[in-house]
Amino acid sequence: MTTTGRNPTDSGVRVRDSTGAQDLRDLFGQAAAVFVELRGPEHRVEAANSAFFESFGVRTGIPLAELMPEWGAYGVLDEVYRTGVPAVGRDVAVQVGTARSFFDFTYEPIRDSAGAVTGIRLIGVETAQLKHAQRLMAEQRALVEQIARQAPLSEVLDGMARAIEDLAPEQVLVSVLLADATGRHLHHGAAPSLPDFYNAAIDGITTGEGVGSCGTAAHRREPVIVTDIGTDPFWDDFRDLAERADLAACWSTPILARDGALLGTFAMYHRSPRVPQPGDLALARVFADTAGLAIERHHIEQAKATAEAQAEAAREELAQALRAEHRLRAEAEQRAEAAAELSARMRSAAAALAAVPHPEHCELGGSAGCAAPAEIKVADSWGDAAWGCPDHVEHALLNVGAVFIANEDLGGLAAYVNR
Repeated sequence: MTTTGRNPTDSGVRVRDSTGAQDLRDLFGQAAAVFVELRGPEHRVEAANSAFFESFGVRTGIPLAELMPEWGAYGVLDEVYRTGVPAVGRDVAVQVGTARSFFDFTYEPIRDSAGAVTGIRLIGVETAQLKHAQRLMAEQRALVEQIARQAPLSEVLDGMARAIEDLAPEQVLVSVLLADATGRHLHHGAAPSLPDFYNAAIDGITTGEGVGSCGTAAHRREPVIVTDIGTDPFWDDFRDLAERADLAACWSTPILARDGALLGTFAMYHRSPRVPQPGDLALARVFADTAGLAIERHHIEQAKATAEAQAEAAREELAQALRAEHRLRAEAEQRAEAAAELSARMRSAAAALAAVPHPEHCELGGSAGCAAPAEIKVADSWGDAAWGCPDHVEHALLNVGAVFIANEDLGGLAAYVNR
């Protein structure tokens, strides 16, 4: 049986109010309130409401101890009957057959016209369901606090799944799948009690109609309740896998962002076919909302980290560009200085050429001088010329743009003068 967005026990679609109050009412349920009047020191049942008879199956006219011998509060009844002082009992365990319940009891003495105690009026409120819901809500608050502390998403989701599994009255296996950026695939988020082979097999499944409970819920953006995997057509492609994992029912709720975007799915698996009750569906909605809060916070933190990384990369790129600019400027200044120095050397050498047309040693060595033979003649555009060794000539050609080889046998200076 597949149900979408509908409580199987209702005749219509349940509409959530904006505050989730209906979910809280379903979680806390309707606690049983019992009433009974007991007479005499034997505490015989004289009258009771229907909830008392339904809870304990007792009959009138019979001492309570004969009908409920396991109950441990008879000492309190005796004390109230003896003293006439009212009493209160908290979380009193009541065992009826194999069923065990917990009640808060109020014991009020019943008096006759003379003021003598003739019986006890007993009022009790069943607390097990309330305490169970309170524990669930405490876990939910703890998860919200984890989210506020920016705990890792995997830690939040895994803790949530384990908390629900530990507190559920019947065995349940919780799974959270995360939607990718396109919303077309679902990936493993948390499933502490599902087999590894099962988690691996469904990691990356597509979202679409008939793709199991989760793929369909993600596609429809509404809950999909499969009460019997063995017969439901949504599970045709996954039935053998579910059988290997010993899974018989799967109720999946989509996890949606505040803007309606798909964030993932929250699923509750069962070992046997099962129809959810209102409290089950409320539990799924409450924790799907909590998971959505955690996933949205994770996305925000990821986007923030990405933006910070991009800004840091841009800052580093700008710094590199500035460093490169400074380096190039320094190199240009060095070249300019070298060019000015070489030009000065060439002017000095040109003046000396009048007396010695071809000097023996390199004239381009600067103040340190150069003892290498003068092999190559260079000139600049103003007609100044000098002789140098190959190394200093190469240095001049690289650093002074207007310098060229001027050996007459190569036609250098003549070619320039007669251009």
